[in-house]
Amino acid sequence: MNEPLSLMHLIGNAGPLVKMVMLLLFAASVVSWVMIIQRGIYQMRAKSAYRAFEKHFWSGVDLTQLYRQSNARASANAIEGVENIFRAGFKEFTRLRQQGSTDPDAIMEGTQRSMKVALAREEEKLEAWLPFLASVASVSPYIGLFGTVWGIMNSFRGLANQHQATLATVAPGISEALIATAMGLFAAIPAVLAYNRFSARAEYLVNNYQTFAEEFSAILHRQVHSSKSNGQS
Repeated sequence: MNEPLSLMHLIGNAGPLVKMVMLLLFAASVVSWVMIIQRGIYQMRAKSAYRAFEKHFWSGVDLTQLYRQSNARASANAIEGVENIFRAGFKEFTRLRQQGSTDPDAIMEGTQRSMKVALAREEEKLEAWLPFLASVASVSPYIGLFGTVWGIMNSFRGLANQHQATLATVAPGISEALIATAMGLFAAIPAVLAYNRFSARAEYLVNNYQTFAEEFSAILHRQVHSSKSNGQS
């Protein structure tokens, strides 16, 4: 019998509880890989969108024109990340000025508050499903170990009904139980690597978003105070 068949034979002969542990770990591993792929694609898109928008923003384009272009992309669901922060801030800034507010501090306070809300939403998107990966990474080895301990315990309990205990007698049961530990590690290792990677990338993007929001706020601050000065002169 070849090795794959032997492995399947061991899994098939495992006890009900050990099988349930294996099934749980297999399901956790499958969901983890789906989340790893989904998170990887989303964060790469967010990083690419940030670089493209920042380059366009600092190219000297008119902010009103950029806002209109951004709205067009938003209607086509093509908007990502930092562009949402820009839209939220500029929309609130324009709305407050059109209402006739003459207090620059009130205008900037409302604009910054709107950008903070948008930033919190983008941070939530970047960190979505990361707690699940962290849970799989931390819990899976212990679940696998529980299955192993239970399987080994049953193997030794079975020896009580035999007059002569040999390695050949106890080895199959122990092998079945150890598969649970292997599956726990198989689920945990990719999850912990992905969690560390995606957490670092999310933190990097959030920091860049915050920097952009501060720089954009400074531009609007100069603009609103310049308009006030021109109105008074």
